[in-house]
Amino acid sequence: MILEVKHQLQYDYDQAVTLNPHTLYLYPRTFPYQRLVDYRLVIDPVPAKIVRNIDVEGNIQQLLYFSGTTDYLSITAEIQLESEEFNSLDFVLFPFETQRVPFRYPDPVHQLLLPYLVRDGVTEPIEHWARQMAAAAQWQTVAFLTYLNQTIRQFKYEIREDGAPYPPEQTLFNRSGSCRDYATLFMAACRSLGLAARFVSGYLYGSHQQEHELHAWAEVYLPGAGWRGFDPTENLVVVNKHIFLASSARPELTAPATGTFLGKAQSSLRAHVDIWSPASLGIS
Repeated sequence: MILEVKHQLQYDYDQAVTLNPHTLYLYPRTFPYQRLVDYRLVIDPVPAKIVRNIDVEGNIQQLLYFSGTTDYLSITAEIQLESEEFNSLDFVLFPFETQRVPFRYPDPVHQLLLPYLVRDGVTEPIEHWARQMAAAAQWQTVAFLTYLNQTIRQFKYEIREDGAPYPPEQTLFNRSGSCRDYATLFMAACRSLGLAARFVSGYLYGSHQQEHELHAWAEVYLPGAGWRGFDPTENLVVVNKHIFLASSARPELTAPATGTFLGKAQSSLRAHVDIWSPASLGIS
């Protein structure tokens, strides 16, 4: 299956400004079942320099450097990928004791996973809730993760375009939130039981709820399986319809574009995402 994405960001300033360096996470990470076919990045005004590198967590990062002044900034990323079907739950957890939660990762893997085990947002109500679900899943690791996915999916979904994720306890008490709130709650529940979890920013094809939005989900590190994605907004394990942009132990580090400017202008942002498959449009 071919998937295509067009992600547009338009910043407008009410007077001329000088743009400081900007950081983009708009270049997809590929997987064995998903490869990049074509990529195009259009920026206006044209940067004086673009540096593409790998950040500390393995994400593809693009740094933009500008010269002169401007009253706008337009960024458009066009992505085409080939994505194959695969079974995300086709693995064996090893060592075998990791088939039940809670568990401790083997050394030295545990040392590498420490940033993803930090108990930020893990409160007593979160841990109690997570343990209730683990008990209902007979303390089985995969059963717990799928039950957690199903449970959060039953919350009331909110479209909230701006702002950081809510604290996990707030999302739990309100039983509502956006995709980034759900992902953060999922992470906190996992970390409360010793499971390494990280936040993922990307896109999802085939969801009316997310078809024109940046999407978020969580990944959990499972011994014998590596990082595996769970999408509580859609109650899905992550397969070939999710497109991965960036992941982090800290959600705020995955924003598609960040940067500042020099000047006293007021700024505004418009963003739009289109995701499609040429096959669904009858294009071969």
